[in-house]
Amino acid sequence: MLQFLSFLVFTGFVAAYATWNLRKDQLNSKDGYFLGGRSLTGFVIAGSMLLTNISTEHLVGMNGSAYKNGAIIIAWEVTSALALIAAAVYFIPKYLSMGLTTIPEFLEKRFDRFTRTAIAFLLIVSFVSTLLPIVLYTGALNIESLFGISDMLGVSRDRGLFITILLVGILGSVYAIFGGLKMIAHTDTINGFGLLAAGLAVPFLALWDIGAGSMTEGIRLLMEKVPEKFAVISSEPSYGPGSRDSILPFSVLFTGLMINQLYFWTMHQSIIQRALGAVSLKEAQKGLLFTGVLKILIPLVIVLPGIIGFYYFGNAYYDEPDLIYPMLIKKVLPIWMTGFFVAVVVGAVLSTFNSALNSAATVFSLDIYQQYFSPDASEKKLVRIGKIVSATLAIFAIGIAPFVANAPDGLYQLLQQLNGIFFIPMATVIIAGLFIPQISAEGAKAGLMFGLLFYIILNLIIQVEIHFVHLWGIEFVLNILVMWLVSQRYPVTEPFRIQDVGAVAMEPWRYTKVMSIGLILVTILIYVVFGMM
Repeated sequence: MLQFLSFLVFTGFVAAYATWNLRKDQLNSKDGYFLGGRSLTGFVIAGSMLLTNISTEHLVGMNGSAYKNGAIIIAWEVTSALALIAAAVYFIPKYLSMGLTTIPEFLEKRFDRFTRTAIAFLLIVSFVSTLLPIVLYTGALNIESLFGISDMLGVSRDRGLFITILLVGILGSVYAIFGGLKMIAHTDTINGFGLLAAGLAVPFLALWDIGAGSMTEGIRLLMEKVPEKFAVISSEPSYGPGSRDSILPFSVLFTGLMINQLYFWTMHQSIIQRALGAVSLKEAQKGLLFTGVLKILIPLVIVLPGIIGFYYFGNAYYDEPDLIYPMLIKKVLPIWMTGFFVAVVVGAVLSTFNSALNSAATVFSLDIYQQYFSPDASEKKLVRIGKIVSATLAIFAIGIAPFVANAPDGLYQLLQQLNGIFFIPMATVIIAGLFIPQISAEGAKAGLMFGLLFYIILNLIIQVEIHFVHLWGIEFVLNILVMWLVSQRYPVTEPFRIQDVGAVAMEPWRYTKVMSIGLILVTILIYVVFGMM
């Protein structure tokens, strides 16, 4: 009873808080619905970015991977801080100057309409085929493990998972369809910091238990029993025999990993849309850099519990690592707190799901529908089309979600490999558009097509013995080369210049450089300290 009560209280508070904040907002306008009225502050941006990024594919998938493979996967998180610095210093000033609503919108300004449409289409496909189904499945898995939905309803576990997927998908759709970005951002802010609090409670209570009332003793015992799990530098092969089965060889940090991080934190529509909705450049930079601080802390929530799980359960769940986090929660959290934790887990699922739906609706409405079907459409009609798209994509995601179960390499690893199909080609085109003036529209299209085929053929068909993250790095270099060569044959006819359209105040945050340097030093320090283990 306490479990269910704490769930209802926290969930009700979040819904009431977000509704109160939207009471005077106009959600029928393009900026009002898709960008939160360009009114988001740094605090809201950081909380929303964190929760949009951290969902149950992290809580379940990364803790499951840490349980099996140790802390080497921490690189996915701490290197995010470096990409967020790039976003704050180099990317967001350009985006806000142009008054962008979507990233594909920039590509038409820089290249042509076809490039804009191609990227918009790939974004929508990536949302539906990878992100949305995995978020729904891992969310349902965690909720089922904690609440025992199948036992409550007297049905099989598979049926219970599907019912949970259906309910979460419907609830998430309602938020995304009727509240727009501002509703999502405000619910994210509360849920994000709730997730951080509840997520930290799991390892802290576990260490308290291991140390018999002393967290310090718990840390000592944990590191004494499983010191190898804390190593952040992997000696796995990155090419040759065994490289395709490697989790995260250290060398990939210097090739494809940073390209992927740059794409995700500076160009991925569902993430950067929060910063595009900032009230000013100063608030956007605050939000991005505060998110960098949170990403440095988040391994305590999505890596350390997996290592603790190995301390408790040994190899008992080695073949089912995605069960380890729910098992740990049931072991260490008091009953009254479990309901609160489930509430923030549901919030995390809803946040990522909502954000992807809202971003897909934004991209379709503005980059496809308005461009090809109704150039003179009113803002009210564009919002209505966005709502229809959100509902349609939600139905597709709910249908696909049950099929991602039992991914052989873990759910998070599956997500990253599938993302490589889309992220690197798109990243190459956008980076070239921003930083290489000589790249033409024909070059961009050639690079995009080459990148898509390169990764699919080498990683999925031929299956070369190179780690997939290295393939990202190789692909990025070759994409740039292809774009350059084609651009020599079909050169740029009119130079592109970024112009400030006056969408928001462009005064930078005065602590941007100081915080950026601090985040770089902390990232290096983590690898120096834990790299010696």
